[in-house]
Amino acid sequence: MHNAVSRASDDVPFRLGQYEIQSQMARLIAVDNGISRADMARMTGMARSTVAEYLQPLLDCNLVSEQRGNYTGRGRPSTGLSLNMKAGVILVADIGVTHGRLVVADLGAHRLAEEAFMPDLTIGPELLLSEIVERFEKLLQSSTARDRPIRCVVIGIPSPVDFERGMPVRPPIMPGWDGFAVADWVRRRMGVPVMVDNDVNLMALGEARSRPGSQSPLLFIKVASGIGCGIVTKDGELHRGADGAAGDIGHIRVPLHDDVICRCGNIGCIEAIASASAIMRQLQDQKGTVVQTTAELAALITSGDPHAVRLVRTAAAEIGEIVAMLVHMYNPASIILGGKMALMSDDLLAGIRAVVYRRALPLATRRLSIENSQLGRDAGLVGGIALGVDKVLSPRGIQDLLQSR
Repeated sequence: MHNAVSRASDDVPFRLGQYEIQSQMARLIAVDNGISRADMARMTGMARSTVAEYLQPLLDCNLVSEQRGNYTGRGRPSTGLSLNMKAGVILVADIGVTHGRLVVADLGAHRLAEEAFMPDLTIGPELLLSEIVERFEKLLQSSTARDRPIRCVVIGIPSPVDFERGMPVRPPIMPGWDGFAVADWVRRRMGVPVMVDNDVNLMALGEARSRPGSQSPLLFIKVASGIGCGIVTKDGELHRGADGAAGDIGHIRVPLHDDVICRCGNIGCIEAIASASAIMRQLQDQKGTVVQTTAELAALITSGDPHAVRLVRTAAAEIGEIVAMLVHMYNPASIILGGKMALMSDDLLAGIRAVVYRRALPLATRRLSIENSQLGRDAGLVGGIALGVDKVLSPRGIQDLLQSR
């Protein structure tokens, strides 16, 4: 009995080591499309025979393909390794308060089909998720990838998320969603791995992956109907904290605003003072101007309405104080502004920059870049695709793929 247990325990780390190595190899191939076996051996420090041993299962399951390169000289023609784009698809749902976008992508992060729709967050999780699943099925069937297996589904929602359990936690604008097992529900319907994350986290990941690694650590600040922050580490990974609450800056208290009640029930939250929703409310309270949508607010700001512009500049100053505090805590290389407020006016960016460079210490700001998002409304989709590909190429993803043959 003792020997049998010892042999079993010895086998486990060997198997885990195998999948971890194959995961690293797959990631190398994803980053360096066309890499040769010789280059992989050099980069990993493994013998070419060892590379061949670990590589063969990835070729056999069609995750990786190998093609001969162009070669006109003497000797044996070189071959290049690449991910097989037909090995499967990633489905991503980017769900916001006023928008929803779905995309089908291959493992090379190429978008094969996408669709926009207006989600109704008030109808409850089962009805909305059923609609998303049905839309996914129709979108996949209408694409060129209809016969490819679904490898992963990623769903971004405007709520704090328990990432490990795949469920929203006390979302202030999603009635009936608190504690609902979104990932498990969709997994049962679709039969594939499902990940659920906060929408700003996906935006942050998308922005970070589209930039040089030297621009991380990166903070993505979304200013729209709410205010949130996504945090990407120097290694290019999301920092979610112990329970998924990292970056939930919208409910940091701002001094001298105890008369403002936030929808979370607390007072003086930055989201209740400086978000697009807050500015629309202030326009009505202070000027009697009824602004019902962010599009109407954007039109006022673009037209140069002095009251609206002043409120945006005041909001930028308040947000800047919060961002300056984050700079001292995280010492990021980049701060990226996104969300509808960032698209309305340069006043938000200019105001936040001014406060951060004035309030933060020189050591934390000497190489700090503060700018608007490069990806705009695509940031969440790009991040969702990246998260899905990471899942497929992870040690567990490789294990599932090889064992499902």
